[in-house]
Amino acid sequence: MNYELDHTEIRDAVIKLCADFPGDYWRRCDREQTYPTEFVAALTDAGYLGALIPEAYGGLSLPLSAGAAILEEIHRAGGNAAACHAQMYTMGTVLRHGSDAQKAAYLPGIAEGSLRLQAFGVTEPTSGTDTTSLRTTARRAGDHYVVNGQKIWTSRAEHSDLLLLLARTTPKDQVAKKTEGLSVFLVDMRAVLNKSLTIRPIRTMMNHSTTELFFDDMEIPASALVGEEGKGFRYILSGMNAERILIAAECIGDAKWFIKKSSDYACERSVFGRAIGQNQGIQFPIAKAYSQMRAAELMLREAITLYEAGKNPGEEANMAKLLAADASWAAAEACVQTFGGFGFAEEYDIERKFREARLYQVAPISTNLILSYIAEHVLGMPRSY
Repeated sequence: MNYELDHTEIRDAVIKLCADFPGDYWRRCDREQTYPTEFVAALTDAGYLGALIPEAYGGLSLPLSAGAAILEEIHRAGGNAAACHAQMYTMGTVLRHGSDAQKAAYLPGIAEGSLRLQAFGVTEPTSGTDTTSLRTTARRAGDHYVVNGQKIWTSRAEHSDLLLLLARTTPKDQVAKKTEGLSVFLVDMRAVLNKSLTIRPIRTMMNHSTTELFFDDMEIPASALVGEEGKGFRYILSGMNAERILIAAECIGDAKWFIKKSSDYACERSVFGRAIGQNQGIQFPIAKAYSQMRAAELMLREAITLYEAGKNPGEEANMAKLLAADASWAAAEACVQTFGGFGFAEEYDIERKFREARLYQVAPISTNLILSYIAEHVLGMPRSY
């Protein structure tokens, strides 16, 4: 086991920062469906949202394992890093495939907090996870592109300056492979918002600041293109292992929060003259959830080790996300059962975290699609879709 992945000093500093944002802060944001602006600002001021940005652009030049440690501790403390985690997992696409001019123009501002890259526009109402069937188009017209279409479940768009956008630049029926003809753009939304770009919020079961976007003849400069035209699907895929790893870290943080909450309560709560933690009906689900969390944690370490060694750990990153999402959900179920009726009361934060944990069975990639990936790409079974 590589203990260098622990980043103890960073974890301790994040724990200290999160102490200034206790449960009542998150409950208020959740109740009012407001963006945790103060929390995101504190993370930015501490440099954590620029952790993966090179020092040359004002960042901390930290490895992905440090990003995972930051996000895990936020969730372990009872917070929700979904308000800002996209700035970490979209960064890989910009760093790997963005031009020197794009990096120089945007990364220093992102690192210092004057710019936010929090929005990732891929999913559409008609295509869902069938990304190659997306309908948003970007047509080259001289020194600019004209974008038309729609995106959905684009979280944080109202709180972001920049949007990483995937659009089709060559019609699907004109390419040899359906994965070709898709391009990535780094869009400065400030120039087009409420003109050719419309953002509509979507209220959901958790406070996720998610939206749908509408592009109506939206003109963006040709310089917004990331990398080569038509190669965007590959660019997006290259960042997905990092995304899976970071989300898995959040799920592990959630699982640890639920497990501590439920095990502490099981020791304190007395019914029929004895601690409820003496009852195996209470003990076993918590112990099993802990075992699932530890297994997921080990798989996450393996994925991070391979990623930081320059490998392409598709199998390990996907399994880490699958196992961690299942562990956090099992821990959430056990916590609600342990608390009984009190688990549904807002003041204990369990019902909020319960709703938040459920998301990771569906997004950013469905657990069913991960199983399909493992079946096809690891076990060699026929493609199911």
